[in-house]
Formats: sequence, structure tokens, C-alpha cells
Amino acid sequence: MPKIGAIYKHYKNHKNYQVIAIAKHSETLEDMVIYKALYKSENFPEGQVWCRPLSMWDEIVDGKPRFEKVTIFDSY
Repeated sequence: MPKIGAIYKHYKNHKNYQVIAIAKHSETLEDMVIYKALYKSENFPEGQVWCRPLSMWDEIVDGKPRFEKVTIFDSY
């Protein structure tokens, strides 16, 4: 289960996203991951919000997790 507030990197574009919430689809009751982009692109502003089924979020694609949690170390 993705952790709310955590940052994840997409396997294909290597861009970072932050999980906002886990939601339920209103018709199917399927678990959905609500997340936002931590970058901007030509077509979308920084902070663009996305939704993806949890089953797809957790998929393994080409031998890699679709989204991998990013570990950030504080420097002291």
C-alpha cells in the first residue's frame, strides 16, 4: 500500500510523484491512488493531480515496480 505523503519515482519517465490519498472509485469501490506530479511539463503544470487504480500502482512492469518509493536523506 502506498504511503500517504511519500514520494515515488515512475519506472518509465523517472519523474517524482507524491501520494496524496487512497480513495475509492464511486462506482466499483476499487481502491485508487491519488497523487501529484512534482515537476512541470509542456502539457501539465507542476502539481498536476492524477488518479490510478491501486492494482496498477503496485504492478511490476518490465521487471521493475511501476512506482518505487524514493528515500531522501537529510544532510546534517
